[in-house]
Amino acid sequence: MTTPLKLGIPKGSLQNATFALFKRSGWTINVNDRSYFPEINDDTIECTICRAQEMSRYVENGTLDAGLTGKDWIAENSSDVHVVEDLIYSKVSARPARWVLAVPYDSPIRALDDLKGKKIATELVAFTKRYFEARNIAVKVEFSWGATEAKVVSGLADAVVEVTETGSTIRAHGLRIIHELMQTNTQLITNRQAWKNPHKREKIEQIALLLKGALLGEKMVGIKMNVPHDKLEQVVTLLPSLNAPTVASLYQSDWFSVETVVGTGVVRDLIPVLLKNGAEGIIEYPLNKVI
Repeated sequence: MTTPLKLGIPKGSLQNATFALFKRSGWTINVNDRSYFPEINDDTIECTICRAQEMSRYVENGTLDAGLTGKDWIAENSSDVHVVEDLIYSKVSARPARWVLAVPYDSPIRALDDLKGKKIATELVAFTKRYFEARNIAVKVEFSWGATEAKVVSGLADAVVEVTETGSTIRAHGLRIIHELMQTNTQLITNRQAWKNPHKREKIEQIALLLKGALLGEKMVGIKMNVPHDKLEQVVTLLPSLNAPTVASLYQSDWFSVETVVGTGVVRDLIPVLLKNGAEGIIEYPLNKVI
């Protein structure tokens, strides 16, 4: 690649989670609080930190070759970019976030049509306007600089459109969710020109492959155990696997070493069952990446 790939890293709530994801993928990013240009241990990449809300615009106009931002902000900006990969991660959980419409618990508003002539506060202004216009519901949408939930509690708005992962913050502010507008997650995006450049495309595809592998690795663990010959078949049938478990005979023994990869949500219930069926010396280990 003749020139480094200009890669945008989202500033704010996603920043530390993104740094951690790149670390598991093989890249170390070091940032100075006063700098918007962090160092990365790859001479073929130049990193820039910018707000997720603005990322898609910078990628679209070529200021950045690629970047990570939310599906919501791409939609908000109506950006014409190429989505390379969906990467579902956040500061809280490994599940998509939701943009929801919420009102006070004691509000008479129960459905979208009840909002005709009402005021909605949100940071996702353009998307919210288009959403209600498509349903022929006349509302006034105002931009909120923050503390959006407080706007409706204090009477500055009739409803809010806010992003949430668990809904706990919205409930804590005395609000109830009446409608979901969209689900969103982080996406790796690039502009059309960079995607047509063979060298930059190869680098972007490498980043996508390893980031996706790191996210998958976070959801899985490796387990290894010793199993006697007469218990081998029944133990192997208990094992979920990407393909098939690895089975190797132990030196000068009628025992076997069995190794496989399973989901993190499965292993806690699986290990006791394996022990009951003859497995011994079970080892569980984390995985950096699963490709």
